[in-house]
Amino acid sequence: MPDVSFDFAGQSAVVIGASRGGIGAAIARALQDAGAEVHITGAEDSCAPEDAERFAYTRLDVTDTAAVRAFAAGLPSVDILVNCAAITRRGEEMAPEFFSHVLDVNLTGSFRCAEAMHPALKARGGVIVNIASMYARFGSPRNPAYGSSKAGVEQLTKSLAIAWAPDGIRVNAVAPGFIVTEQSARARQDPAFVAAVEARTPMGRWGQPGDIAGAVLFLASPAAGFMTGCCLPVDGGYSVV
Repeated sequence: MPDVSFDFAGQSAVVIGASRGGIGAAIARALQDAGAEVHITGAEDSCAPEDAERFAYTRLDVTDTAAVRAFAAGLPSVDILVNCAAITRRGEEMAPEFFSHVLDVNLTGSFRCAEAMHPALKARGGVIVNIASMYARFGSPRNPAYGSSKAGVEQLTKSLAIAWAPDGIRVNAVAPGFIVTEQSARARQDPAFVAAVEARTPMGRWGQPGDIAGAVLFLASPAAGFMTGCCLPVDGGYSVV
């Protein structure tokens, strides 16, 4: 039987995109609470104040290949990589230049980090967990770049899972539903939209960042040791209605 405990003592985790106290930060905190040594990155000069003393923090532009590779080269080891860096701008994603930028951050940025850390992950038989979205499978008229990028993240997950299985690396993804974060703040200013989401979601609420952390820990753990290439929905049932 596989080890089904969430004990990450002695393991090193890197969470990309965890500076703003949202999903990435919740995942980083959960991994640390489970014993992992956690390094986080973000686009900002510093992380959220409550995390400043908890984690090693690096400002990292995931669109800069040289910077990503330099960051990866400076890490002593990597057992777990969580790709959570993402941007969106509801209602403003039809501009081709911004559309391209969203894909560069959300999709190509995830690949850059995975590619740069591949040697370290191979050395440890590591795990990658990408953060996709339910918009990988639903149309998104107000966020077409975000939806397209997250569909790409799901496909990237499947492709890397096949490519890197011989290296002992598992690659999975989590697809969050509507989560209360800074990123969703603009959408949550629309009461009708908030109500529509709650009405469709069988669990009757928006998710919290912590709701995603458990799924990530599961996928990163030996309990998911025979899982690779999957994308696990965590959306309160929104996608099954």
